[in-house]
Amino acid sequence: MNAQSTQKRPTLGGFKKGGTPIVCLTAYTASMARLLDPVVDLLLVGDSLGMVLYGFENTLPVTLEMMIAHGAAVARGAQKAPVIVDMPFGTYDTRDRALANAKRVMQETGCAGVKCEGGQDMAATVKHLVQSGVPVMGHVGLLPQSIKQMGGYKIQGRNEAEAQKIIADAQAIAAAGAFSLVVEGVIEPLARQITEAVPIPTIGIGASPACDGQVLVLNDLLGLTEKPPRFAKRYVELAPVIKKAVADYAEDVRARRFPDLEHCYTK
Repeated sequence: MNAQSTQKRPTLGGFKKGGTPIVCLTAYTASMARLLDPVVDLLLVGDSLGMVLYGFENTLPVTLEMMIAHGAAVARGAQKAPVIVDMPFGTYDTRDRALANAKRVMQETGCAGVKCEGGQDMAATVKHLVQSGVPVMGHVGLLPQSIKQMGGYKIQGRNEAEAQKIIADAQAIAAAGAFSLVVEGVIEPLARQITEAVPIPTIGIGASPACDGQVLVLNDLLGLTEKPPRFAKRYVELAPVIKKAVADYAEDVRARRFPDLEHCYTK
């Protein structure tokens, strides 16, 4: 029995090119998904959870089991927004492995689709997944799962050859049948070009306001990341609020002010 056997699987309808910008955020838990769900259009269970929740230096150690566990949690918390789950590193390097693992993710989480990184080299795999009934979100530009080959988290598309390759990557993934495309960490004019060059909605992160939507890592938005990337706008600084709340609690416990009778069962 899958994680959402009694719930209706969310659909991907309404993601239109050039319409009202798509609002997307990452989520990793059911409680946070419930808070975000009424506001966002799309929830992404990103493999960024490796750094956000597990303290890894990058996304490479993230396993399929981690993504399934958190994907199922987010899907249980979301009632409106479609949930997309990242395929982690090493789980879709062949077409057969990609299909088997993507089906497992869909069945065990109840998500609406999966996200895969890569361009022209991934197009055949994306096509295979889509033709097999697995909705795919593509991801081009800066590829966190390929940082070893890219030499780290470097802005992409600064020279003409690199820019043309990323445009070709985006077009290949769109032609393969992806329903949308994350464009990450590229220079702004290139993100505009990509958005104009593909028939599917683009979702930018460190890209351009011209993209058809935007996504941020939730912890960056909430001010819970110690050194957020330049492109991440911090809408609130929760870290000091949390620290103060914990410090107040600790002080109350040590002074025997908590718990008082109001917080105890007297009968």
